[in-house]
Amino acid sequence: MERGAIPIADLSGGLDLQATLESGQSYCWRRDDGRAYEEPFATGGDAWYHTVVGGDVIRARQLDGFLEWESTTDADPLVRELLRLDDDLDAIVAGTPDDPLIDAAYDAFRGMRIVNDPAFPTMISFICSAQMRVERIHRMQIALAETFGEEINANGRTYQAFPTPERLAAASEGELRELGLGYRAPYVRETARMIADGERHPTEARGLPYEEARDHLTEFVGVGPKVADCVLLFSLGHLEAVPLDTWIQTAIEEYYPDCARGSYAATSRAIRERFGGEYAGYAQTYVFHYLRAGLDP
Repeated sequence: MERGAIPIADLSGGLDLQATLESGQSYCWRRDDGRAYEEPFATGGDAWYHTVVGGDVIRARQLDGFLEWESTTDADPLVRELLRLDDDLDAIVAGTPDDPLIDAAYDAFRGMRIVNDPAFPTMISFICSAQMRVERIHRMQIALAETFGEEINANGRTYQAFPTPERLAAASEGELRELGLGYRAPYVRETARMIADGERHPTEARGLPYEEARDHLTEFVGVGPKVADCVLLFSLGHLEAVPLDTWIQTAIEEYYPDCARGSYAATSRAIRERFGGEYAGYAQTYVFHYLRAGLDP
């Protein structure tokens, strides 16, 4: 295993790895001790987390002012990419419109970053997210990896990669339902088939204008505008995306009623503008986590 350490003091806006990986935005990372979401709103922990990308195992933890990593490859650039460590978080926060709720959320979880996960597992994770608590979504993705993912041995330990589109497309609906996917099972299977057969791929949305990219992703089975926005924000670099989930809809009702415009598209445009436009997805992620924690500005 190769090893490295990134000084957190060198990162604009710092880093809180625990808040980043246990805030409901990523289901590609697993906590080594199996205790993810036991304290869902804790910050500043020093636990190890791991993920598998392109057949390489990456482990990371935050300790004594450093982000330490271990990997089967030289993972420094990949860790920076996956955790968006080059984002100028200070400038993003400073450029967000003054707003009591957003300001309180940034203060509570400063250092939380938006992830940049691979597109296919991100899409599958959020197809599974409908009417699910984040803890259950997390367990479901672990079950998919343990059942259908490739095993990778590294440093005396076995890790499971997320299943390939081909493997999930070959799974039966019954097998997927046994893992708790319920009515989502055929959606997962059919979207995996579309990608495995080369009909389309979520990464094709990366270079498109934002709303066109969202429309492109909704052509996958089980992907509506909210799931599409999650994929755009947490995987495809569209940091302006604001997924209108239950918590953000609640925020609109209680704090921004003028942004409720009657349709997803119109409401999305209004709340994106209120949250600052280009980096509105950062404000969304902080507000989402803040409201889930039961905090009040």
